[in-house]
Parts: sequence; C-alpha cells; structure tokens
Amino acid sequence: MNQETPKQSEHKKSCINCGAELKYKPGSTVIKCGYCNHEEAIVVSDTSYEELELRPYLEKMGNQSHTEKISMLHCKTCGANQHIEENYKSLHCVYCSQPLIVEDAYDEDWILPGAVLPFQLNHQQSHAIFKKWVNGLWFAPNKLKRAALDPEKTKGLYVPYWTFDAELYGEYEGQRGDYYYVTESYNTTVNGKTVTRTRQVQKTRWTYASGSVKGFVDDTLVSASEKKKNTIPNKITHWDLDKLEPFNSSYLAGFVTEKYTLSLENGLLKSTEKAKQIANGWARQDIGGDAQQVHQLDMKLSDETFKHVLLPVYISSYIFNSKKYHFYVNGQSGIIDGNRPYSFWKIFFLVLFIIAVIGAVIIFGKQVK
Repeated sequence: MNQETPKQSEHKKSCINCGAELKYKPGSTVIKCGYCNHEEAIVVSDTSYEELELRPYLEKMGNQSHTEKISMLHCKTCGANQHIEENYKSLHCVYCSQPLIVEDAYDEDWILPGAVLPFQLNHQQSHAIFKKWVNGLWFAPNKLKRAALDPEKTKGLYVPYWTFDAELYGEYEGQRGDYYYVTESYNTTVNGKTVTRTRQVQKTRWTYASGSVKGFVDDTLVSASEKKKNTIPNKITHWDLDKLEPFNSSYLAGFVTEKYTLSLENGLLKSTEKAKQIANGWARQDIGGDAQQVHQLDMKLSDETFKHVLLPVYISSYIFNSKKYHFYVNGQSGIIDGNRPYSFWKIFFLVLFIIAVIGAVIIFGKQVK
C-alpha cells in the first residue's frame, strides 16, 4: 500500500547534474549542491508577504485556507515539534539531542508561514562565533578553550513566531505629576557642634488627567514555541524583520523547521498583553509632566491581522566534564548566548589574590602612619 507523501517533502530538491540534494546557501538567493557546486536561483517574489485576517482563523483555521499538512516528529523529552527532511543525517531533537523515532511521525495541519527570514550565516561561521565566544569567557576552564566542537553537531533551525498588527484605540484616566522644590531646614553635626542647614527637597504635584490615544501596532512578535526546557535565550531573539522575505520553501532546504506549539489563539492573548503595555506607554506620553499614573485604560483593537513567520537560529551543545551545555547563535546577526562551565580554581585563586592585595594595602597604610 502506497503511503501518501507529505507536502512538506517538496522542500527537498535534487541536483540536475548529480542527483544530490540542493540546500539553501545562507546569505544568498540560491540553493546549492554540496557535491558538484551546481546552483539554482530562488525565485524571489516581487510582491510583499501577505497579512492574514485574524478573526476567520480564530473561528476555523480560515476554512483551511493557507494551511497544509506537515509530517512532524515530537520530542517526548523537551516537547518540541519539528520537521526533519527524510535524509537528514541525525534524527535527534535539535534542542535536547534526544533520539527521535521516525515511526512516531504524524501528519498535522499547520498554518503556512507567510514569511521567512533566511539564514545569513552558514554552519562554519556559527562554529567560528562559538569558538571566539569560548575564548572570551572569563573564568572558563582551560580545557574548555581547547575543546573542539564538531560543526556537524550544530543544526540550523527555523523557529516559529506569530506577528500581529492592529489599529489601537484607547481611552485612559490617570494623574499627571509635576515636580517642584521646597526649602527644608535640618540639623547636622559639624566638628562636634550642631548646626542648622537648608536643602532643596523634591515634591510632586498631582493633577487629574484623561484623554485618548490611537495608532498602529506593527509586528508584535510572539514566540510560537513552547518547550519544557532548553528554551532559546532572550538575548538572541532580536531580528531585523524588515529583511523578511515572502515564504518560499527553498529557504528551508537543508535546515530543520520547528512547528508552532503555541496556538494562534494563545499567541493573540500574549500579543494583546503587549498591546496593553504599548497603549500604557502612549497614555503616559500623552499625559506628559515629570511622572504619570494610569489608573484606568480601555483599549480596543481593530483591523487585526497576523502572519506566521520562521526565524533563523543555530543550536548546538557540547559536553564538558560529563555535563551537557547548550548554546544558541542568531542566524541573522550572529549574536550568541548559552550556558557555560566555570573554573573553580581560577575563581579561588582570584579571591586569594584580591584578599592578598587588600591585606598588603592595609599593612602599607599602617606602616605609613
């Protein structure tokens, strides 16, 4: 019995010269054969990516418009859902490195990405960034700096995010605070005598304020990935979204794609909270003065749209003294972050050195007197 091939497998394309798989070449608009170096251009769309109306999708996945089935593998250890091409070298979770069982693959509907931010760094470049990062770590064990990390263990991952746009209108009530200063007398002791002096003390004059704010909230970014552990650190989650490209599956060739595990509805709840923070900031700016208090804010969002976007990250891990450490590299900017070991002896000897210096200063001070 023939089993239906998931549509996502169309991301794999063979070289017309040697039959090997073509993979996306980071920082370019081509897919390239790693064996014979044959290249094929990615057809870049002249039109911008599409913003989808939010409400129809919340009701029933947009009547399946802009959706398709994807073959998924679920990691039982960390909870990540990921799609890995059939011929990917290592069927292990990109987050926690636990084995993924091919027989457990299942088909699932997903809202197609509307845009993708292509990788700008390749595996070798991300590896070089890691080595530079390790060499710059304070109190890192010497063995760690000499450790070799296999670039093959570094995996490029497209991470799912929701972005939300909306027109925001809000009415607020609060208070405006304006600073003023009064002269205050106080007593202090100078050379054993009590003297009276004056100082300027800041006070705040509060007055009632109310009004309305409105504006366009653009590209509120919400992570659509929920995992039990090994989450991507906030430090690297800053991308230039102006560089987003209309979705083209060729950009995914040779990389792992993670499916969103945060539903669109729950993503909307998080974006609404962010919109409230934005509205609060606008209200404070509208109130003016030196300090502001917003006691009540009635916010409404209209013309809401969203898109599902894929953003690039390199993920890898290394084992040091039998313990696993993870690190992450932003696939666009090269910003790196991760956990690392510390050298007990380096810290110990530094503390001894500081104590010795303090002791020497004290002894020298006594001798001078």
